[in-house]
Amino acid sequence: MTLSEFEIKRYEKPIKAYCASKFPAHIRNELHLDYAIKDQSIILFTVRPQWDDPTKITESMFAKATYMKNIKRWKIYWQRANMQWYGYKPKPEVKSIEDFIKVVDEDKYGCFYG
Repeated sequence: MTLSEFEIKRYEKPIKAYCASKFPAHIRNELHLDYAIKDQSIILFTVRPQWDDPTKITESMFAKATYMKNIKRWKIYWQRANMQWYGYKPKPEVKSIEDFIKVVDEDKYGCFYG
């Protein structure tokens, strides 16, 4: 089940603010965060020029929150080098998208930002 338009608007505000604040303005043309909303998930990814061909832009997904409407919680996932999503065991679920952002930003175990 997908998120409603109202839910999308509500969740976009804190996600956009986080993405805009993560890296300084002077490097955003070389590295910045962005997000995508697909079904009931919000996916965070980095955007940067490809290392061997700066004319190509690469997007690397690293964090995902999937809303479980039946329990009213967000499940947190991180993407490993094998491109598979794994549950974030230190904090598998949170109550709000703001809590998801806090978990990703703290990155206590180096799963999101390495």
